[in-house]
Amino acid sequence: MVRRPPARHDGGMDMDPYEKPAPPSLSPAEERTLGSIAHGVPLVAMVLSVGVLGFVASLVVYLLYKDRGPFVRANAANSLNVQIITGIVLVVSVPLMFVLVGFLTYGIALVFAFVLHLVGLLKAYRGQWWKPPMTPRFMR
Repeated sequence: MVRRPPARHDGGMDMDPYEKPAPPSLSPAEERTLGSIAHGVPLVAMVLSVGVLGFVASLVVYLLYKDRGPFVRANAANSLNVQIITGIVLVVSVPLMFVLVGFLTYGIALVFAFVLHLVGLLKAYRGQWWKPPMTPRFMR
């Protein structure tokens, strides 16, 4: 077996052949589009699944696009943060359904998440930086 020397890049330092290459840089229009997708996909998934799949959609978008640019990362993290807080409220709402208050809190949480994702989608489409209100920052 022949051992080859490690690959070298412009700086002359050794480069790991198994290192994943950096993703290509995006234009501002592409960043706005992906930022919109970060809110749009969870919005649709949340509506179609009564709130259950919005978290999965946000997580997938975050994992796929978080390294593509700072604007995309911020929007994907915001989307995931909205879904995390919504998930917490939905889980708390289930036992509260025995005293009927849970039905109200469950609905309010879904409407809250819907509105935040819709506003986030519009802000991202316009290229505006935005932090959702009343949402802790679990992901950055």
